[in-house]
Amino acid sequence: MAICYNKLWKLLIDRKMKKKDLLEQAGISRGTLTKLNKDENVSTETLVRICTALKCDISDIVEITDIEN
Repeated sequence: MAICYNKLWKLLIDRKMKKKDLLEQAGISRGTLTKLNKDENVSTETLVRICTALKCDISDIVEITDIEN
């Protein structure tokens, strides 16, 4: 299983937001944004901050996918 944040990027596009806007509104660091870009794990606290800033549910920004070997 792997985490994918494509839903987050699509949501930002739909809302005409830039990643910089997300940094400011959610109060997350550039390092965290880099992890999100690479589909790496981030803390639940970070995901809650993003959801609070975007007024959405976690399922709107995160997707769990199967890794095919």
